[in-house]
Amino acid sequence: MTHYASIRELAAQEPPGRAFLVQWRRAASGLIVMAIHGGGIEPGTTEVADAVAGDRLGFYSFVGIKRSGNRSLHLSSRSFDEPIGLRMAASAKTVISIHGCRGRGAWTYLGGRDQDLQRSVADALQAAGFSVGTSARFQGISPQNICNRGSSGKGLQLELSFGLRRSFFIEQAIGGRKRRRAAFNRYVAALQACLASPSVN
Repeated sequence: MTHYASIRELAAQEPPGRAFLVQWRRAASGLIVMAIHGGGIEPGTTEVADAVAGDRLGFYSFVGIKRSGNRSLHLSSRSFDEPIGLRMAASAKTVISIHGCRGRGAWTYLGGRDQDLQRSVADALQAAGFSVGTSARFQGISPQNICNRGSSGKGLQLELSFGLRRSFFIEQAIGGRKRRRAAFNRYVAALQACLASPSVN
């Protein structure tokens, strides 16, 4: 899946502004929501991260914008080294990293080193009617994983299955992702409520 070992290697072959762009905004909160495989790389992850962050949390997304073949822009979570993303992660206390994975079922797989936050998010999503689990493939426990690069050294990784993301949007093409279904709003609201808890901040 990963074609490049670093952002320098990627940018040498995939021109910034034509193959990818970076979206970000700062916030006073110690939390940042990131989608490092956004746009056409793992469709729907930018939209979820952006909505969850809102105007209260920090937001960052590395966005694939090629007409096709965006999967070639995939940098692994452990080797992701885009400078703005690294600086924003380091300036936050906790990183919440949104990813997309395969699977027709509607699942969220939780990982990361923050076990307390995992439990809180699992409870919030399940209470909102969503299926949550863990997977040996998506543990997200490496200290080098972008979700653990905040000052606390522990964060949260969410892997959203294709089936779940498909339920969020009218269609998966970029135009269709601007039109959200009720499930999208319910999912975002559950995460926002959980992340607004004083125990999380």
